Amino acid sequence: MEEIEFILDSTKESMNGSIAHLEKEFLNIRAGKATPQMLGGVFVDYYGSQTPLSQVANVNVPDARTITVTPWEKSMLHPIEKAIMIANLGFNPMNNGDNIIISVPPLTEERRRDLVKQAKAEAEDAKIGIRNARKDANTDIKKLEKDGTSEDVCKKAEEDVQKLTDAYIKKIDEHLVIKEAEIMKV
Repeated sequence: MEEIEFILDSTKESMNGSIAHLEKEFLNIRAGKATPQMLGGVFVDYYGSQTPLSQVANVNVPDARTITVTPWEKSMLHPIEKAIMIANLGFNPMNNGDNIIISVPPLTEERRRDLVKQAKAEAEDAKIGIRNARKDANTDIKKLEKDGTSEDVCKKAEEDVQKLTDAYIKKIDEHLVIKEAEIMKV
């Protein structure tokens, strides 16, 4: 029984990891409102090493359409501006000598549809992660059955794994519905 509890716990942990990854990926899909996470993937050349933007500058959102980046060192203005351009996020940073101001353009209908497709693809990837966790758990349960664990106990464990799978797939669908509504809201 302890082995089955362990399998169920590790399966749950793996499925939680898929959900956490999905939530992180959804943060990267912008929904028209400016957020500091939009620049999360930007790396700046800081004295020869690639450093995350958040470690060389302060990123703020004064309003829903603007992001300001204030470097901790004035000499970093141009490298930060260059890094934002290289990141190819569709932003046009403006340098005013003290900080970098980025105007976040409103999304077009076509771009919104593309972002929904991207969100659906991320959700599908998360579902694949859930299904892989289920497959791994069922394989481990079958091994236990071969090693002498009773068939009834193993069948019950497989049912529990399926219930977990269904619950986590439902969570993913709920996250997707929320993200889709957020993207399509003008």
